[in-house]
Amino acid sequence: MFDKILIANRGEIALRVIRAAREMGIKSVAVHSTADTDAMHVRMADESVCIGPAPSSESYLSKAAIISACEITGAQAVHPGYGFLSENAAFAQALEDHGITFIGPSAEHIRIMGDKITAKVTAKELGIPVVPGSDGGVPDYETAQTVAEDIGYPVIIKATAGGGGRGMKVAQNPAELEVAFRTARSEAKNAFGNDEVYMEKYLQRPRHIEIQVFGDGKGGAVHLGERDCSLQRRHQKVFEEAPGPVITPALRAEIGKVCSDAMKKLKYIGAGTIEFLYEDEKFYFIEMNTRLQVEHPVTEGIFGIDLVREQIRVASGMDLSFTQDELQINGHCIEVRINAEKIPSFSPCPGRISQFHAPGGLGVRMDSAIYDGYRIPPYYDSLIGKLIVHGRDRPEALARLKRALSELIIDGIDTSIPLFHLLLEEPDIQTGDYNIHWLEKWLERKFPK
Repeated sequence: MFDKILIANRGEIALRVIRAAREMGIKSVAVHSTADTDAMHVRMADESVCIGPAPSSESYLSKAAIISACEITGAQAVHPGYGFLSENAAFAQALEDHGITFIGPSAEHIRIMGDKITAKVTAKELGIPVVPGSDGGVPDYETAQTVAEDIGYPVIIKATAGGGGRGMKVAQNPAELEVAFRTARSEAKNAFGNDEVYMEKYLQRPRHIEIQVFGDGKGGAVHLGERDCSLQRRHQKVFEEAPGPVITPALRAEIGKVCSDAMKKLKYIGAGTIEFLYEDEKFYFIEMNTRLQVEHPVTEGIFGIDLVREQIRVASGMDLSFTQDELQINGHCIEVRINAEKIPSFSPCPGRISQFHAPGGLGVRMDSAIYDGYRIPPYYDSLIGKLIVHGRDRPEALARLKRALSELIIDGIDTSIPLFHLLLEEPDIQTGDYNIHWLEKWLERKFPK
């Protein structure tokens, strides 16, 4: 087991890793930019190292600075959290080259799943169902026309190196294809420096279902059920729950086995999430995230397992601490993302927090790194906290979420809290009858321009 690990991240996820390490008797090292000198993860860690100025490109994304911090402090391993360098194969490889353990999958697996086309081909080879679409990149508009005719409209064009909804356009019919194709390529080029795109059948009313998997790197792997992350705005998740409201035990067991068997074949190590679109009781692979997810607490809530602790264990060479048969779902869990944003524009709202009070009570968890007087810097993601609730069933979890939101106080800035007060009054949310398009359509009705 490691004596000391470095957390190459900031905010609530850095705190999350520090807590797990402390419970395991492992010392932690926080890295930070000059903008995060007073951040809570810096205060909580056993040691801290400033690795650069405020821009993430010069600090949290600096491989050399992080490796230097490891060498200075004697950290034997790095936990990347999510975002930043968490899915950067070159970073994982550089750590390995310097004799430092990357707490995550191999550089090879990050590379395979980081390219959307390669990931889809690999998933198909592993027996994971995929969305009908092009066999690889679509080089020109003429080819796009042929692919669209083969798979049928509507179609979606996606950036090969994409993420966060950028380089992604829908064409409902042939008349819309050319503009959608050229716009997707242009956005991909500007956002990722790579204009390659691929095409898939566009499903009409799918849900976003993701399967949590975990491997030991030795050919052993399990699944930890599903999360429903269908409430999204511009492909950004805002509300996640587990188990999914429409997934039956039989469907869960079936798709879960497909995913865990695939990870066994890959000899995957650590946490991973296989994401699907789900429609008419069928699953269609869209991508795999080779890291811990923002919404991992809902899986922890229904299984009573610390996923970060397990990441650290298997990275150190230990076996999984549980078997598939031991993983039994208990109750229902919901997470809402608290962002420093002004509703309904969703524009970032950095600034000083004048007062913060976290909710409490049975089944309530607040993952956040903010505090009274903390100044949210304008340089990073607007996520400032995650409110997670657990109940014996979904109605109890919803009631608990409503109560917890009423206790949550964050003054001095605008946040997304009012959004969730409104959503919890909606019948579709109460019944779980929603899909990936529901939130954007609701926002258009609720806040007409």
